[in-house]
Amino acid sequence: MNRKKELIITFVAIVAVIILFSFFLKDIMIPFIKAEMKNNVNEAKEILKDNGWFGFAAVVLIEAIQMVVIFIPAEFIQISCGLSFPFPIALILCDLGVCLGSLIIFSLVRLFKFSSSAYIKNKEKIDLLGAKTNNDNQTILFMLLLFIMPLIPFGAICYFGSGTKLPLKKYLPTVAVGCLPSIVTSNLMGTAGRAFIKKTIPLWILILIIAVLGLLLFITLLFFIFRYFLKENDRTPESVLFSSFMKFVERMRKNKQKLIIDDNLMQKVDDPYIILANHESFYDFYYVSKIVKNKPAAIVGNEYYLSLPIIRHLSPRAGFISKKLFNVDLVTVNGILKALKNGYPVMIFPEGRLSTDGTNYPIVEKSGAFYKKLNRDIVFVKLEGAYLSKPKWRKSFLKSEIRVTVSKVIKKDELSEIDASELDRIIQNELSFNDFDNHINCYKNRNLAKGLEKILYLCPSCGELYRTKGEGNVFKCHSCGKELHILPDYSFEGDNTIKNIADYYREIKNIEKNGLDSLHIETAVKTKIFNPKGRTKKETGICELSAKEFVYKSKNEEFHVPTDEILAMPYSCGEEFELYLGNRLHYFYPTHNRNQVVRWALIIDLLYERRSGLFNNEQSE
Repeated sequence: MNRKKELIITFVAIVAVIILFSFFLKDIMIPFIKAEMKNNVNEAKEILKDNGWFGFAAVVLIEAIQMVVIFIPAEFIQISCGLSFPFPIALILCDLGVCLGSLIIFSLVRLFKFSSSAYIKNKEKIDLLGAKTNNDNQTILFMLLLFIMPLIPFGAICYFGSGTKLPLKKYLPTVAVGCLPSIVTSNLMGTAGRAFIKKTIPLWILILIIAVLGLLLFITLLFFIFRYFLKENDRTPESVLFSSFMKFVERMRKNKQKLIIDDNLMQKVDDPYIILANHESFYDFYYVSKIVKNKPAAIVGNEYYLSLPIIRHLSPRAGFISKKLFNVDLVTVNGILKALKNGYPVMIFPEGRLSTDGTNYPIVEKSGAFYKKLNRDIVFVKLEGAYLSKPKWRKSFLKSEIRVTVSKVIKKDELSEIDASELDRIIQNELSFNDFDNHINCYKNRNLAKGLEKILYLCPSCGELYRTKGEGNVFKCHSCGKELHILPDYSFEGDNTIKNIADYYREIKNIEKNGLDSLHIETAVKTKIFNPKGRTKKETGICELSAKEFVYKSKNEEFHVPTDEILAMPYSCGEEFELYLGNRLHYFYPTHNRNQVVRWALIIDLLYERRSGLFNNEQSE
């Protein structure tokens, strides 16, 4: 339907609502409340009796027309109805009004192809939930959920339902039942308001009643979601939770990143398969998901994030697979096997952590033998341009072009000809990257250097620690005065040897290499300890690190871990470094100078590279 006809219908509906509500307010509701305030029951009854069906019709018609218009809140008329009429009558009138409005919408959509612009504005909220409505039962369940959801008008839900293939005989009962929890809540609020106006109850009881009714509606919503709505495809990447989460991420990222997808090689891949990708930024899982065909991929993610409050109850139901970073984890193995058995691809980031400097880490968890046993096609995905869109050291996002390329596919029948060590080498080579080799993006920003000191903690010119600082687009050492100006493509101006962040970080690594054997660093920390059940314990302690061992001491415990047993030490820039000690994840927050956390992680990386013979490997440099 064209815009002109839509405006005419909307205008007529608004005028009708104003006229009806004026009548309802002037001739029925105000006199009724005045009679109630006087405790004059006979007068109240006479008002209803005198107006007869006009009073009832006013409620029904106002409720119906506001649904067609959508942006007129239904709660106002429902609460007003509760103020004016006894609760049973108010409930019946409001429900009839919703049913009438839903019939009008059904007719407008099915017969005249009417589409309200007000509905289009609310459609994003509905689409964000990402529910599948491939059949009538799925559509009914989704509509029932929407009726309980806050901030989604009844009219928008009816426009949605009318736009599906749901027949009228199922559509109308769904609307009639679905709206009841919200109507009951609003009517009871009106009834409580009437009692307050009559001074039957004090203000605090009115507030308590409203709060309790809101809580009951919220509990009803949660019960419905977990008991019915989430049952279909529960604990798989086809679950409502997973699809809703991915739609939410897409909505967040769509105006920030432009994705360029090259997935031509996916045509030769057989389901289910393994996806291996390099790890540049936090949202890599979303970027890589764009190459996935047929069924969505189960994502292997950091156990810590998947075990946060509330999330730890939802992530398994969304089909995520948790992983203890740099630890043998049978839960992860079982999760991967189960996902593949059920026909879902599995997405893995073998580096296990985000890039520090825009280049790849050595892959410390060798899994070639495991992938051979899985005997599935292996898809290699190369991400480019994602690092600088939101690196570890910066809080804000920059608009970026990100390339997602399927660079190689190893068919399962080819795996038998490749031994495990050779497969590990292929994985390392295929996932190697340097985001500064090809300058995809230019960034117009006045604070390109802000936060760089969180990773570039040492000045290569004078060797001083923690004297560097990024301000505006200039990175400066406040000890020797050395300055580097950052250009829009994130290359450095002012030094012929240090051309970018990766070069700078490599210089820091070279300096730290020379002092590994004599190294001994120590810091006081505040510690958070997470156990597998998600409970958190806090304490204070001391961390020490040398070439031989990592030591943690507190009043409650003391650990001495040989560095040969530590594959890597994840960290958050300017915040903490972390380590599994036994089965518990320890987060260590230095009490002084938190920019040092990157140094602790780098030392562990260098010790691993030395014992693995990678010091002279140009690729790892």
